[in-house]
Amino acid sequence: MPSRLLLLALLITSPVFAQDDYTRSIEEWRAARVARLTAPDSWLTLIGRHRLAPGANTVGTAEDNSLRLAAGPPYLATVTLGADRSVTLAPVVSALLEIDGVRTRATTKLDYQGAKPTRVTFGTTNFYVMPRGPDLYLRVRDTAAPNLQHFVGIDYFPIDPAWRIEAAWVPFDPPRPVNITNMIGLTEPAPVPGKAVFTREGRTVELLPIDEGGDNLFFVLTDLTAGVETYEASRFLYAPKPKPGETKIILDFNRMQNPPCAFTEFATCPLPPKENRIPFRVTAGEKNYRGQH
Repeated sequence: MPSRLLLLALLITSPVFAQDDYTRSIEEWRAARVARLTAPDSWLTLIGRHRLAPGANTVGTAEDNSLRLAAGPPYLATVTLGADRSVTLAPVVSALLEIDGVRTRATTKLDYQGAKPTRVTFGTTNFYVMPRGPDLYLRVRDTAAPNLQHFVGIDYFPIDPAWRIEAAWVPFDPPRPVNITNMIGLTEPAPVPGKAVFTREGRTVELLPIDEGGDNLFFVLTDLTAGVETYEASRFLYAPKPKPGETKIILDFNRMQNPPCAFTEFATCPLPPKENRIPFRVTAGEKNYRGQH
């Protein structure tokens, strides 16, 4: 009879234990994903995306404003877009607002060039200037947004370790620019450092990731579940970036997630390039969001 310690060792090293460990890792990833979605600055808090016209733009909830907000006071400020693409904000006399946490009534330049754009806060609502191609927008968030208040959770396909795929990694030297179009019709080149290649269901798939500069590569994908079980436009997948000389990349489709546009109409999500249209059903990851957006 094997000893109790030997039986424990066999259990720990068994495929069943490894599979349970993998399942636990996906469940933890899902919990972290929900925590991010329900944070005060998440995609669910978006309530507006307003393009700035050249010159003065009046901002507030009243109907006669140039940019009518979904929340806030009737008249908040005038935001002026200069010919040099500078943006300034002049609060109305009665406005109670903060700029980067400081209460002010002074005319202030709004910076949008750096990593942390100037944030204008009033009550539960805030906005900042967001560049998209040749245009500038006000991106508006509200910590009391209906989408956040009525978040219904995320539905998933069953966790299946078979969808954790080790793909071949073929680097491009130099990286290739690939045109990516987003939900508002803007097309811009994105750097693609290589391709992930694998075979499934008798089909060879070659997927192109975008390098956003961090530790992960970013795949914008679609498959034959789109428009039925999953969000019609795309799903996203992040994968650890291969180190120089590595020839493999792990694509864990159990971590496929909905783009922000599945939760809000005010996001500007990228659409998949033609190479990333997978010709079979990927029954893994997040299903279509059933809540309001």
